[in-house]
Amino acid sequence: MKAAAGCAAALALPLLLPSRHLATFVLLTLAAAVTVGVSLLMGYAGQVSLGQASFYAIGAYAAGLLAVHGTPPLLGLLLAPVLAAAAAALIGFPLLRLRGHHLAFATLAVQLILLSLLAQASWAGGAIGLQGIPRFSIGGYSLTDDLGYAYLALLVLGIALLVSRNVVSSRAGRGLRAAATSEIAAAASGVPVGGYRLAVFALSAAFAGLAGGVYAFFLGYLAPGSFPVLLSIEYVVMAVVGGLGTIAGPVVGAVLIVVLVQVLNTLGTQPGMPDYAPSVLSYAVYALVLVVCVLYLPKGVVPSVSAALHARRR
Repeated sequence: MKAAAGCAAALALPLLLPSRHLATFVLLTLAAAVTVGVSLLMGYAGQVSLGQASFYAIGAYAAGLLAVHGTPPLLGLLLAPVLAAAAAALIGFPLLRLRGHHLAFATLAVQLILLSLLAQASWAGGAIGLQGIPRFSIGGYSLTDDLGYAYLALLVLGIALLVSRNVVSSRAGRGLRAAATSEIAAAASGVPVGGYRLAVFALSAAFAGLAGGVYAFFLGYLAPGSFPVLLSIEYVVMAVVGGLGTIAGPVVGAVLIVVLVQVLNTLGTQPGMPDYAPSVLSYAVYALVLVVCVLYLPKGVVPSVSAALHARRR
């Protein structure tokens, strides 16, 4: 019942929003889809990734390059998560042998290497960027307005949430939770810890790649600067704020962070504010939100609110 009400509200929201806010809604929804993968990776597999934006970039460039060279946009969008997952599986095979902050720094290094390669690759537009990406189309129908992309982004988010929910409730999901609690005990019980973690790493990359494909068609232009390291940190902050290991947490975290950042950016661009104000305020909000969550909501917004409501009912 709650899921049906949430779906109905999500489908009605783009129609109720002013047209000037639809672009923000699209980017917010795509961020939530990527954060679902981050929450699955961190909350259930117990692995920290600071390079999730690299798979977002792989999916975006894959879809954009295929479309620019004449591939139907639908096929490009379908191949984007496949290529991102394949890259994650290739990278994750050696990297997932690392643990804790070593893995976090390794994934961060992967993104820095990718951004450097994209900036030097002439076939990807180099530092200037990839231009001329066509609008997303199926057959003879093309998405030409933000409302259409809003519903396409909602479809991507719905797929990510549905797949994530099925994974969590499956045998593999139970094995991942056991491994996150005690890897040695899980392995002794017959859980293929390494295989499950690699599969979740690739799945989270597929979510990011699919969202990146929509991002490419939505903007029609890609550049290495579109995928900074700060973007990966944003996804981690969204997952932590919303609540790791929950289905709704990534969506709530994405909404809170994106809306807050938009408000602060608007404040930073007011007359009389220095040029560096939007950037400083953005960094400040991540630090402030993380500190508040760690101190007062250590499990995240969704688990804390659920626990409070349950206690009140009792």
